[in-house]
Amino acid sequence: MNTLEDCCLKIFFSNIEDPRIDRTRLHNLIDILFVAICASIAGADSWYDIAMFGRVNAEWFCRYLELPNGIPSHDTFARVFSLLDTKKLNQCFIDWINMMHTVSKGEIIAIDGKTIRNSFDKSTETKALHMVSAWAKDASIVLGQVKTDQKSNEITAIPKLLDLLSIKGAIVTIDAIGCQKNIASKIVEKKADYVLAVKNNQKSLRRDIEDGFKHAQNIHHIFPSYSEADKGHGRIETRTIDVINSLDWAPATLAWPGAKSICRLTSTREIKGKISSEKRYYISSLSGNPSDFARAIRGHWGIENCLHWVLDVTFNEDKCRTRKWHAPENLSLLRKVTMNMLKADPEKASIKGKRKMAGWSKSYLEKVLWKK
Repeated sequence: MNTLEDCCLKIFFSNIEDPRIDRTRLHNLIDILFVAICASIAGADSWYDIAMFGRVNAEWFCRYLELPNGIPSHDTFARVFSLLDTKKLNQCFIDWINMMHTVSKGEIIAIDGKTIRNSFDKSTETKALHMVSAWAKDASIVLGQVKTDQKSNEITAIPKLLDLLSIKGAIVTIDAIGCQKNIASKIVEKKADYVLAVKNNQKSLRRDIEDGFKHAQNIHHIFPSYSEADKGHGRIETRTIDVINSLDWAPATLAWPGAKSICRLTSTREIKGKISSEKRYYISSLSGNPSDFARAIRGHWGIENCLHWVLDVTFNEDKCRTRKWHAPENLSLLRKVTMNMLKADPEKASIKGKRKMAGWSKSYLEKVLWKK
């Protein structure tokens, strides 16, 4: 028989500190966490749902937990998750991920932010929670998360997240808001490469990159190029990647930490006979084939489709109205624990389908929990 000691979450459970004082501990912390994670895997998205799942499956939970006072109430789940130290919980999450997954050389790690829209609180003038997450594209798992400060944005949160991660040899991709010299320097310091989107928040840099490609074309410089096309939903899209691997000619604005190349993506769309074109620019510490850049840029888009979209559609994250203390951030992390565990299961089904299966079948839930 499986035991809690053999559970793949053992390291996650064992390193979390109980924030409650002794006289309020009617339920063991590990019991609360285990029930919450199991319920989340099985489709529960609120404290009420988590408590209900626990009550309905109390006999099954008794196989693995002490439950000295039965299944906790929804108020207990809400209170404990609002008290848990978010930084320590996040570190436990990262330690658990590092046990499960080692970042490989050339792996795409996309970093991007997402706002949990209903987490704002007008009565306390608290803004909606904005989380910055790191997504490993090939493994399809979340590596870590950090919230932005109330009076700050992703520019300050991204370096904090990078400090937590082991990314040696990886390729980090970030949208334009993360195109900052200190962020590039941090990535190089962590012995990783970067591909950063350049938009109008870096006007001088964008202008110099545009001028660089014009200059190369004027002197008939042949730079590597790569094209790929997609067809679907009545649309034909062609993407052409051009790369200049030498920055010897570059002005001072291109003197970024570790920068070795600039990249231009030309996207051409044909919809019902109408053709439109858009150019995007990137600066990178990579020096290689345009197909490598195409892989990195395409991989970054996966964080929207494979993480943010799933959190909203499958976990109803934007509809979540949890607001008290640390609960919104900790509940966000609980969703990502659930996602990682379900993604790791080889069953051919969507995350939504796997959650249903876990709710219907205890043998499948056990398979997910005790995956080695």
